[in-house]
Amino acid sequence: MNQFFDVPAGGRRIAVVCAAVLLAAAVATEGADTGSAPAAIAWTVSGGLPLAALAARRDRFDAVALAGVLASCLVTLLETRTGARPETTFGLVETCALLLVVVRAVRLRPPLRATALAGGALVALTVIVLRLPPSEYERLVPFAVPALWFAAALAAVLGLYLRLLDRYRAQEHRAGLQAQRLDHARELHDFVGHHVTAIIAQSKAVRFATAAGCPPSTQELDGMFAAIEEAGSQAMQSMRSMVAVLRSPGGPGAATAPGGELADLRTLTQRFARTGPATTLALAPRLAVGGLPPGIATTVHQIVRESLTNVRKHARRAKAVTVDVRLDGDTARPAVLVSVTDDGPGAAGHTGEPADLGDGPRSGYGLVGLSERAAMVGGTVTAGAQAGVGWIVEARIPLPGPLPDPPLGPGDDRTNATLDA
Repeated sequence: MNQFFDVPAGGRRIAVVCAAVLLAAAVATEGADTGSAPAAIAWTVSGGLPLAALAARRDRFDAVALAGVLASCLVTLLETRTGARPETTFGLVETCALLLVVVRAVRLRPPLRATALAGGALVALTVIVLRLPPSEYERLVPFAVPALWFAAALAAVLGLYLRLLDRYRAQEHRAGLQAQRLDHARELHDFVGHHVTAIIAQSKAVRFATAAGCPPSTQELDGMFAAIEEAGSQAMQSMRSMVAVLRSPGGPGAATAPGGELADLRTLTQRFARTGPATTLALAPRLAVGGLPPGIATTVHQIVRESLTNVRKHARRAKAVTVDVRLDGDTARPAVLVSVTDDGPGAAGHTGEPADLGDGPRSGYGLVGLSERAAMVGGTVTAGAQAGVGWIVEARIPLPGPLPDPPLGPGDDRTNATLDA
């Protein structure tokens, strides 16, 4: 079945046309057994309409199926009034097509309409054996009619099964879309929160400096307002992009939804350093080349972004921030280690011992979201104060397998960048 769907559309179309020609030829061959040209034509029409109903579009299925059922009954009635009857068959292809009409009607149509179409097909199946010569009635009818009824019952059961399967798939699809919407909404919170904290930090800096009697110069004000304007524009762009994805998750906008890869960490830290403390990014080159699975790479980017946002919120006296992303573990079971450290002394919210965010009471939607995201890819997140360092957020995310070795220069093992605010 999968090999069939792997065939290009043109090949599938040719296969369908060939199958339709073969079935039509089989119906015409059965009709030719009557020995009468008009009967053969009528037989071909009555057998072709149920076959056409199977290939008809959903909005045209009812009309074509009803026409096929009526044509089958009419041809059976006419053949009982005439002597043009087949000697060896009562229409096996047409019988199979009527059974499949029952399956499709039960699967696609509401209960009342499905019952009407399936009932009409059952009547056509019941009387179709009358196309044989009367001498065959006593020998075949007692066995053929119950067998056809049983086959119709099986067809109805198959249609119900497919109907339930379609409903389950639709529910699963809706649940997936809802989960995707929630994930995008959380992304919106993280992106907008990251940019808004930059705006708040710059605004407070101007207020505090002015209140202290040291108002910023015109050039400094222009730089601060430019940073505020940039952060606001980025927040609005993130909101517009995310709202488009929320309206149509999985559509074309999903590919352009705000997201993050490891290659974007340098841009992220540069923007953070413009309105915050000096930032050092240490990124292993094997990770910088993009060898991580997309889900893990996005999770690492989200951990770094949310940690920097928390530094701006809670460690206002921090002078330096270090972002370290590296590989850990053996080649058979590697993991990505992420740490974001600031030197803020006793900042609000930066007290207490390191704690695993996956267990026990948790506060703050950002850190809770980080632990949930890391858990989705099998990782853990810890956060807390560390003596002599400040506040540190650490995450360990296992990889599904070893990474390919990128081409390295002589002595290269890390990529470092120090960015001053």
